[in-house]
Amino acid sequence: MPILRARSPAAQGSVRPGSGVPGSGRTRQDGPGVTDTGIMDRAQQLSEFLKTRRARLSPDDTGTVGFGGQRRVPGLRREELALLAGVSVDYYTRLEQGRARNVSADVLDAVAGALRLDADERAYLHNLAKPGTARKRPGRPQQVRPELCQALDALSSVPAYIIGRRLDILAWNELGRLLIADFPALPAAERNMARLVFLDESSHDLYPDWETKARDTVANLRFDAGRHPDDPQLATLVGELSLRSGDFRRLWADHGVRGRTHGRKRFAHPRLGEFALDYVAMRAPDDPDMTMMIYSAPEGSDAATSLRLLAGLTAPSPTITDLRGLRSGGAG
Repeated sequence: MPILRARSPAAQGSVRPGSGVPGSGRTRQDGPGVTDTGIMDRAQQLSEFLKTRRARLSPDDTGTVGFGGQRRVPGLRREELALLAGVSVDYYTRLEQGRARNVSADVLDAVAGALRLDADERAYLHNLAKPGTARKRPGRPQQVRPELCQALDALSSVPAYIIGRRLDILAWNELGRLLIADFPALPAAERNMARLVFLDESSHDLYPDWETKARDTVANLRFDAGRHPDDPQLATLVGELSLRSGDFRRLWADHGVRGRTHGRKRFAHPRLGEFALDYVAMRAPDDPDMTMMIYSAPEGSDAATSLRLLAGLTAPSPTITDLRGLRSGGAG
């Protein structure tokens, strides 16, 4: 049962790997921070990231004595940040403007500490400021190993899917299809989490906390952009989303960064109602850009009952149209 609108008919199945290159072959649409060659502009992304991280701090946050004078913009001044990081104002200014070369890891760590960056933000800073730490431009399309597809099939009682570079959905199991989207019915180019969240209006119905889901999605995409700033397909995706979605433009400008790890997410199913699932992200051992997302619920919880009812939807029943009451023993 699809939750998000299907855009074209296709055969369905249990575990289905995608084509591996959603978005390929599209006309490039330049977005913010994209160079003429169709890749992300490292210097601009670094500059804007440092400015936004500096803007969220104040002298009170850092326990420093602010420099005199009225503040025209929020946040620490460059002089204050440089003092906290133990570097000269001129050097930090060049770093923030993307003009510093051969920046040492120690200096970046000092700046990260002064800005109070978390682990994901720190990694993003290193990737942008030191090109050698970022991964090379992606070459061949990602391929899901048969063993991972078997693992998805084995997870028959919980929703799961595999997400790759650019948040492409590469493979899924049956409960993942029933919960998130009817992936087989979507063209390969549309099997992308960012596209589903920002370009399909029904995602607002699927995710009651849509703003949180949208913010996390953008932060995940920017984390990938730090790892692959020279990926032209990623630049094309960012450009298209920026042109077509005001919400994406707004959130992308925040420069939030977040890797996929774990958490809890609320869903609203048209037949099961609302329930919250815990999720965990497990990276593929031979491809750090490929992650299996697994959703589950504590045994005995209402959410666990919802998952069992979701599994029952694989065998459609024409007599039951609303299963929400069954979770608490009420009438259907």
